[in-house]
Amino acid sequence: MKTLLSFWCRATGWLVAATSHTISLALPLLAGTVAFEVFSRYVLDRPTLWAYDVSLFLFGYIGALCGAHAQLKKSHINVDIVYLAVSQRWKNAFDLLANTLGGFFLLVIATKGWEKAVEAMEFGYTRQSEWAPSISHFWIMVTAAAVLFLLQLSADMIKDTWQLLTGEPLLTEEEQQ
Repeated sequence: MKTLLSFWCRATGWLVAATSHTISLALPLLAGTVAFEVFSRYVLDRPTLWAYDVSLFLFGYIGALCGAHAQLKKSHINVDIVYLAVSQRWKNAFDLLANTLGGFFLLVIATKGWEKAVEAMEFGYTRQSEWAPSISHFWIMVTAAAVLFLLQLSADMIKDTWQLLTGEPLLTEEEQQ
């Protein structure tokens, strides 16, 4: 059982890290889009129709798809004054409670995001701008980001439950990196 749970946690961590590292490659694209718009607007005096929408979508993709990576690296906000003062078992219990609440929220986001994606595809919804690009891809990304985050929460909850029940970590320090 430990082998299977360890595999799930490591595989999930790999998927989250690979996704966030891949989407981080969009950062230069985002910077280039903004720089091109500034150049086009102020030097050429010919603003683009598309740059604002593209930068908005890229920023949304980067922010949403990297949220699970922040969870993987434990870099989300925590109330350290309480958290650091309790034993490891209490930390695991706090994490389980927080991850359960967060998981419920993400489940709602994933469900509603998918509903909005289907609706956007069915009715051909576009963004209300001059360029008017389709927004279905954005709702698909919201759904994918929520599912990815849920996968990471599941791995964290497995690790916390294991340590709460056995008193020992499921993964070694090296395996968690």
